[in-house]
Amino acid sequence: MKKILALAIILMLAVSCSQLQDLAKQLPDTAQSLTDADIARALKQALNQGIDKEVSKLMQTGGFYNQPDVRILFPPELQKVENTLRKIGLGSLADEGVRKLNRAAEEAVKEAKPIFVQAIKEMSIQDARNILMGDSTAATRYLQEKTREQLYLKFYPIVKSNFAKVGADKIWNRLISRYNQVPFVQKVNPDLTDYVTNQALQGVYRKIAVEEVKIRKDVRERTTDLLRKVFALQDRNP
Repeated sequence: MKKILALAIILMLAVSCSQLQDLAKQLPDTAQSLTDADIARALKQALNQGIDKEVSKLMQTGGFYNQPDVRILFPPELQKVENTLRKIGLGSLADEGVRKLNRAAEEAVKEAKPIFVQAIKEMSIQDARNILMGDSTAATRYLQEKTREQLYLKFYPIVKSNFAKVGADKIWNRLISRYNQVPFVQKVNPDLTDYVTNQALQGVYRKIAVEEVKIRKDVRERTTDLLRKVFALQDRNP
């Protein structure tokens, strides 16, 4: 009787294992079903999401100034100007100077999106695989490598022209003039275009990186089926 019972149990287990194997074969293997083209499309979606959600905020009035992590402050060599002006009661003038710098950057960022879009379109299959299994800002770094030089050349003249458009040139000429009138200070006459251009670019990439990290770390930020499927592969290989 015991032998018959044992044999029955063995047969039941064998049937169960066979059924589980058959069921497993019927289930889709997400990793195997995803193609390289799917991975590339997902990475492009992720970058476009970062541009749409984060960079678009920088284009708005106050987009830089109202966000402390990207706000453009006085360059280090001009901090003495700010400190001196505040000491003599001209803090409001210094504040307005900073606002105008940020306003010029906001105008320049409006020219960035087409360049980003083109760089994203040019992403190769190998680029996509390397990015997917890279660190938390690998996609942003790819975009920076592909676009920074072109964006700098695009931003620089826009920042320069927007100093006049948003009134930054008048504020800064007044600010520097007042500073240079203070007795015993070393006079300054800075060219701020390069500084603001670089700070604007730094802010753009920082914001794209913020969105990339969200997508990689938080499944709720994966807003399409493709993003969820592809970044699940990354989740398996932390």
